[in-house]
Amino acid sequence: MNTSMSKLIISLDFELIWGIFDRVSPGQKEGYFARTKAVIPEVLSLFREFHVQATWATVGMLMTESRADWDQLKPTILPEYRNKSLCPYRWIAQYGYDPLLHSADGLIEQIISCPGQELASHTFSHFYSQAEGAGLSAFDADLKMARQVAQQKYGQRLRTLVFPRNQYSEEHLKICLQNGFSTVRINPGDWFWKEPEKAGFWKKAFRTADAYLPLSHKTSFALSKTDISSGRPLQLPASRLLKPFNPSFSGLNELKLRRVMHEMTTAAQLGEGYHLWWHPHNFGMHPKENLAALRQILLHYQSLHDRYGMQSLNMAKLSDLLLHKP
Repeated sequence: MNTSMSKLIISLDFELIWGIFDRVSPGQKEGYFARTKAVIPEVLSLFREFHVQATWATVGMLMTESRADWDQLKPTILPEYRNKSLCPYRWIAQYGYDPLLHSADGLIEQIISCPGQELASHTFSHFYSQAEGAGLSAFDADLKMARQVAQQKYGQRLRTLVFPRNQYSEEHLKICLQNGFSTVRINPGDWFWKEPEKAGFWKKAFRTADAYLPLSHKTSFALSKTDISSGRPLQLPASRLLKPFNPSFSGLNELKLRRVMHEMTTAAQLGEGYHLWWHPHNFGMHPKENLAALRQILLHYQSLHDRYGMQSLNMAKLSDLLLHKP
């Protein structure tokens, strides 16, 4: 496959409630996650229709099916977060296990069976790498369990990791490689994406505004300059978080889509990579409108494929290409 052609990379942070459990109570989002589960097969259908590959970075706890299953599948070392609300093990002990919120077993089977889709890791427990008390040993044990459950339940060898809330350090990158994760997603290079765990008002404001206005540097990246340094995984930068539909700002929704498609066109013309990401639960509100927006993006990809030869690859396939693996 030609490395000089532009590449569209899509990665999804598949979490359900594990991504926001520290911010909500159990009954608060049941309808939201029920809609999320219903919309995922429709997203897969669109990917199949447009021959689009994607990486599904999945929280390992979603691979459990019951409380007994969840209790059995625990890392040997647990994080000791100073902020106790960040601990999912404490959360389950307090509220119990609800398959609607905590399991995605049937959906993971659908992802695996859909052509071009990669099952990847979002850590086992939605691990907060930079939180005080997290611990490197606990992170190492968490990754080992993520790989173990994926292999045992689905026969899948996880190769790609996306850090929860985009938190990582050099030490975490090394531990990823030691655990067989050869590819990770990293943050864009702009100042408002650095140290996301310390994001104050201005960083958050710039991130939000940048979805609609050109505040960041060029978001596509030269594939030949991707970081392939020794002792660390291949690091693929994110380009754009796809913001969900907001009925309160109809004009901004169109502006957001135009920005994404303009950036895709720039990548196609320059022969570069463009990495779009979002959470499946972002489509849990207003699924019809969000699916329509995704179709519009994929139609634009199709036109770029026809005109410039842009190719869709998941993160593992792009890693193989860049590392010259067969």
